[in-house]
Amino acid sequence: MPDTPATPDLPPTFDLEYAPAPESSSVVSIADSYSLFIGGAWVEPRSGRSFTTTNPATEEGLAEVAEADADDVDDAVGAARAALDEWSAWSGRDRAKVLYRVARVIQERARELAVLETIDGGKPIKESRDVDVPLAAAHFFYYAGWADKLGYAFPGRRPRPVGVAGQIIPWNFPLLMASWKLAPALAAGNTVVLKPAETTPLTALVLAEILQEAGLPDGAVNIVTGAGETGAALVAHPGVDKIAFTGSTEVGKHIQRELAARDTRLTLELGGKAANIVFEDAAIDQAVEGVVNGIYFNQGHVCCAGSRLLVQESIADAFLDKLKRRLDTLRVGDPLDKNTDVGAINSLAQLDKIEELVAAGVAEGAEMYQPQCALPERGWFHRPTLFTGVSLSHRIAREEIFGPVLSVLTFRTAEEAVTKANNTPYGLSAGVWTEKGSRILWMADRLKAGVVWANTFNRFDPTSPFGGFRESGFGREGGRHGLEPYVELEDLVAT
Repeated sequence: MPDTPATPDLPPTFDLEYAPAPESSSVVSIADSYSLFIGGAWVEPRSGRSFTTTNPATEEGLAEVAEADADDVDDAVGAARAALDEWSAWSGRDRAKVLYRVARVIQERARELAVLETIDGGKPIKESRDVDVPLAAAHFFYYAGWADKLGYAFPGRRPRPVGVAGQIIPWNFPLLMASWKLAPALAAGNTVVLKPAETTPLTALVLAEILQEAGLPDGAVNIVTGAGETGAALVAHPGVDKIAFTGSTEVGKHIQRELAARDTRLTLELGGKAANIVFEDAAIDQAVEGVVNGIYFNQGHVCCAGSRLLVQESIADAFLDKLKRRLDTLRVGDPLDKNTDVGAINSLAQLDKIEELVAAGVAEGAEMYQPQCALPERGWFHRPTLFTGVSLSHRIAREEIFGPVLSVLTFRTAEEAVTKANNTPYGLSAGVWTEKGSRILWMADRLKAGVVWANTFNRFDPTSPFGGFRESGFGREGGRHGLEPYVELEDLVAT
């Protein structure tokens, strides 16, 4: 009888772990203190006050930043008004040259800006590097192309600048939001007073240096830092011709009430509670990645985040199994580590809000799932969270959490999916996952959302308009539509 062949030695098993891959912070030089940028110069605040901006991943103070009061805002608006005649008189070609230079300098300083954005805001470096900074440059490139073609943007009309624009931006995409607002306003010949969020002012202040380097006239862009009182002073100033605000729905409503009796233009890009809708014929693995990107990108600090997952009942169990396994692979930790998927929550106040709503989800009977990952000992972090057994009446299905928390509901028919998706006061975005093009078009026609993504999510392009309906605001940013809030249109008289 032949000998039984020996069992071959099996290769040893290894518990593979990512080695740390931190991005160096040496490319960034953060000053001890920052002043206001008014009239092309750095000036101390009349208020004499300042606040500390903090690294949310370490809870360490980064710099003292000037806090503008109503007198400082008045100075900034005056500087913008004084610069308006000069900047608006420049030819579109010459304005375009400045915007092109801004875009190129952003590209040249991309690594510095990405690291600074991550240190100041807590988002993963790979997102700052691959999304925020390239898109910021792309917006300046795009609107530079429109600067000498405004007549083609509005055929048969003569566009002229609105005047002085007050722009208030949020803390989730500081550099990108500044670029979204500044580029079309400047392309159309307006001057600007920009108010960045108090927790993330640093990249806006670097952008002031870039604008100077690019040759923008003094006073064409002024930057006043501060908290809610500074923004309120800008909104209340009678010398402002246009207000553009991105932020919470509550503050947006207050601004709209403030401006109701005034002849001041207004655009609002507010909160959202987007539905990501997955049909049974969708490419499941692709849809899982889209759902993860839709809600856990930038720690869920995204107004158009897909915070509600609607999955067709026939595939719900299999889909959720895959989704939970994918959550287990997400890496939470140091935002400067290139392997990190979920960085730090922007502030302690925001972390408290997230934890309050997560606790409400548990108390109301939803089933919570979180990967068992270790969180850093310092800093403000929250595990990626998924809730099943959610009903439309739960707070986590109705309120904007603005954090890495996903609520899962099921549906049987497309009609039911539309009904559940539209059962919200918001109307900013939605996502549809299916192989049927006709179904995508049918859904997009019925979903009450300003943006509907098909088989993808959180895709942005400067050529495409973005904005919402209902409590998500009004007006559009991006594309030709993004120019419209910044121009007065006169009819051309036929001769």
